[in-house]
Amino acid sequence: MKIAVATRGNDVDDHFGHCELYTLFNIDENNKIISSAILPSPQGCGCKSNIAAVLKELGVSVMLAGNMGSGALNILNNQGIEVYRGCSGGVRQLTEAFLEGKIGDSGQGCQQHEQHGEEHQCNH
Repeated sequence: MKIAVATRGNDVDDHFGHCELYTLFNIDENNKIISSAILPSPQGCGCKSNIAAVLKELGVSVMLAGNMGSGALNILNNQGIEVYRGCSGGVRQLTEAFLEGKIGDSGQGCQQHEQHGEEHQCNH
């Protein structure tokens, strides 16, 4: 399995369409991270770029992100990529929490979001 995380610095970016890059994690059959790579973000809005097709081609099946609009969500879903919105914190810690079953989708698109003081989270 491959997981992509919309990234700014070493943290999840608040907005999928404007992230600096995507951190890609390769996951083994024991749900452990075995390697990671960086994919530069295309210029412009995520929903108007070809990033969903590129991620699918690379084998990505899960996207962890802060907020995103419905256009980007639909494009990713249409490529067979499962999206978890409302994420925050360090990308590696978040991915490990996801693999432990601690992360769910917020179900919310682009809106103001609250911080709960946790190191990593996705709203449930």
